Amino acid sequence: DYYTSRARPPGAGLSLEPQHELKFKELFTDVVTANLKLSNPTDRKMCFKVKTTAPCSYCVRPNSAVIDAGTSINVSVMLQPFDYDPNEKSKHKFIKQSMLAPADTSDMEAVWKDAKPEELMHLKLRCVFELPTENDMLYDRNKIVSTTATKTDSSVMSKSVSPSSEAPVILQIESLFFLGLSLR
Repeated sequence: DYYTSRARPPGAGLSLEPQHELKFKELFTDVVTANLKLSNPTDRKMCFKVKTTAPCSYCVRPNSAVIDAGTSINVSVMLQPFDYDPNEKSKHKFIKQSMLAPADTSDMEAVWKDAKPEELMHLKLRCVFELPTENDMLYDRNKIVSTTATKTDSSVMSKSVSPSSEAPVILQIESLFFLGLSLR
């Protein structure tokens, strides 16, 4: 494999979390975001660039930057909406390229263009798409309900909630219908 054969040993550059897979777990009808954490354990500034095999499917922010020694940066990878087929295996991949930052980083395009192959360090991530389970969806609905409940006028809520143990369930169901969500 081209990238693995050219990769430096672990710890020779920026560390990456997660290390091997970038998981997207949603319905894929809206933008789905996964986060990467890039850490610079070295004592020198490093620069990085994130590339993908499917550039039209993702928005990466920031997609390149300089990271000071001993610091970290969070990178958001936003998967654009698409028609998900669970029978189709994702072939999308990301590669993180990094190198020691030169003294002048004012023109990063030139820095990357002039970089020598032996200066570059590569880490590869594959993308995994997962549909949420029924439990995930119930958890998300409860999050929506509790967020809505905190924004609701407490005097209205106190009239709706009785001391019975079924009150929270009734409140959740009413709130879901109010929000236009169904329980199916």
